[in-house]
Amino acid sequence: MKGFGSDKEAILELITSRSNRQRQEISQSYKSLYGKDLIADLKYELTGKFERLIVGLMRPLAYCDAKEIKDAISGIGTDEKCLIEILASRTNKQIHQLVEAYKDAYERDLEADVIGDTSGHFQKMLVVLLQGTRENDDVVSENLVQQDVQDLYEAGELKWGTDEAQFIYILGNRSKQHLRLVFDEYLKTTGKPIEASIRGELSGDFEKLMLAVVKCIRSTPEYFADRLFKAMKGLGTRDNTLIRIMVSRSELDMLDIREIFRTKYEKSLYSMIKNDTSGEYKKALLKLCGGDDDAAGQFFPEAAQVAYRMWELSAVSRLELKGTVRPADDFNPDADAKALRKAMKGLGTDEDTIIDIITHRSNAQRQQIRQTFKSHFGRDLMADLKSEISGDLARLILGLMMPPAHYDAKQLKKAMEGAGTDEKALIEILATRNNAEIRAINEAYKEDYHKSLEDALSSDTSGHFKRILISLATGNREEGGEDRDQAREDAQVAAEILEIADTSSGDKTSLETRFMTILCTRSYPHLRRVFQEFIKMTNYDVEHIIKKEMSGDVRDAFVAIVQSVKNKPLFFADKLYKSMKGAGTDEKTLTRIMVSRSEIDLLNIRQQYIEKYDKSLHQTIESDTSGDFLKALLAICGGED
Repeated sequence: MKGFGSDKEAILELITSRSNRQRQEISQSYKSLYGKDLIADLKYELTGKFERLIVGLMRPLAYCDAKEIKDAISGIGTDEKCLIEILASRTNKQIHQLVEAYKDAYERDLEADVIGDTSGHFQKMLVVLLQGTRENDDVVSENLVQQDVQDLYEAGELKWGTDEAQFIYILGNRSKQHLRLVFDEYLKTTGKPIEASIRGELSGDFEKLMLAVVKCIRSTPEYFADRLFKAMKGLGTRDNTLIRIMVSRSELDMLDIREIFRTKYEKSLYSMIKNDTSGEYKKALLKLCGGDDDAAGQFFPEAAQVAYRMWELSAVSRLELKGTVRPADDFNPDADAKALRKAMKGLGTDEDTIIDIITHRSNAQRQQIRQTFKSHFGRDLMADLKSEISGDLARLILGLMMPPAHYDAKQLKKAMEGAGTDEKALIEILATRNNAEIRAINEAYKEDYHKSLEDALSSDTSGHFKRILISLATGNREEGGEDRDQAREDAQVAAEILEIADTSSGDKTSLETRFMTILCTRSYPHLRRVFQEFIKMTNYDVEHIIKKEMSGDVRDAFVAIVQSVKNKPLFFADKLYKSMKGAGTDEKTLTRIMVSRSEIDLLNIRQQYIEKYDKSLHQTIESDTSGDFLKALLAICGGED
């Protein structure tokens, strides 16, 4: 740092390759040798994000946390996310050190400052966490697990209103090991994960804090992997979060975070930092990250085991699917038919009434309205709507008015009409519908277009892709549970076709057919087991390998099936996100999913959406669409998360 300018390369090389304890010794020696404060000199010489990162590394961890919290609560407004991240993830010992460091650095009491800056249940839970009195992991009692599950259930789901104090006491004090058992038992008892209850019962910053606590109990490295991904995805980078996590975890669990990141997001943390940052700042972050898990092109065995555990979790959860559109309670088809006629009669159209009625009735109720409308006025409601509304709104409203199977049949027909085929729409519908839905679509297609769906697919697609679609369109997926021995055999076939098995037992063509048969006809629970066996056998995640080894429509179809088996609501959440991401909106996909999932699982899709993208579906629709189309979409969306 002497003379004109500074040798940033030397600074970053030195500081990122020393442990925190060694950096404290360097600081001490620097002061003894030159009578100067090293941190003050670094602050003077460096600027911006690079300076924040290097100075963060120079502080003892507890002082680093103390500074972050001080910044989060001083000035106007509070950075709640920073408070949540630090207090939800630190151990008892780290909390005690943080409280002392805060007092030493700022001559203030941390608890008093937090109380002065926060309120309500959020404040109470932060104060509980600040005590650093979570029980040790060897404290687990079977009876107490059952009792806690009962108390949490009675405090939330079974109570009118919520008893937040129970949530605070149990989640704030019990040991991690104990709480993991509580969460498992809660799922078995209530049929839903604890996270779903927290989302349903709590709100605002308090809800976010409790979800962060649960996530850290389940897996602290996974919590940080998620935070890092969210800090870098999309436009712009949340550098404060990125710096804070890279500094605070580099000597604790960065390798675990990397493994989970690689498994969950199918890219390495290293490559994401590399593409998202620049200059010396990037170099220093990459040094802290330590290595590129994409370089070898495969997972750590440990990462495969993380994926395996995620499967175990998804295999036990009986997810209760919920739509956002439910039958109207005080349904009166006569009154609705009259109100709709009035809305379309004479000059101009009352779109608000049309939207209000049609988005707040179930599909069965809409069919009754159609019938009543014809009986009363001798007119066809669909034809009247068509002549009164247009564009995106018309597509949405008319879609809602059609019986689901006829709507899907129409979407398939449209996907195959004219020049070019919309393969994505074909895949999305055929890969995600259950047997009963597929059979109903076949009947509706025949009735509406006087041609079988199979013939239409045959004449519009070709090769392996055609065979996959026709197989899916027969609606012959097995309905039973899993067969472990069969699952191992199926996993072996998958390994051979994806060319990562040591042996090969058959020619390529028959293997391809067997692989297709497995993905298109085995039951969902069985396929979950197959994917798990596949990880065990190969150390790879099947979706990741399909993406890597296959191409074109065949790859897209197989990936859609795998994603749908893994987590169907998440599959649709991703589709919705992509339909509104970037410049322009894909209104067709947006409309198709909102219409077809509104009574099935749109509520679950919303939950997956906010969890993955850190913003609600409602928010995204609001910023991406406009006018009556926006109003109707928000009515179907059914709420702001």
